[in-house]
Amino acid sequence: DVQLVESGGGSVQAGGSLRLSCMASWYGNCMAWFRQSPDKQREGIAAIDSFREASYSDSVMGRFTISRDMDKHTIYLEMNNLKPEDSGMYVCATRGGGRCSAQRPASDFEDWGQGTQVTVS
Repeated sequence: DVQLVESGGGSVQAGGSLRLSCMASWYGNCMAWFRQSPDKQREGIAAIDSFREASYSDSVMGRFTISRDMDKHTIYLEMNNLKPEDSGMYVCATRGGGRCSAQRPASDFEDWGQGTQVTVS
């Protein structure tokens, strides 16, 4: 099965920065970051396709940047000017086909990591 392992979360003050990483055993056509709330609801944050086209949720546009390192089989989420409402479990997901967009619902993605916790105070 496809394995995805996230890292880089932590507790930061509002206005601070974090960089999350997701190491993948295999890249799907689309890879994305979701934020999972305590009630397990998942919201799309950022997505990147095989052509390096990226998309973002409106709430993080201009503050977060998704990127990838093909040599390391890793995608990243650079998070700047963090706000308390950014807090949550950040999970990495991959999708095998279709349009790659942060606006796609979580149900459209096929494989998931366990997540890394981000807490902003």
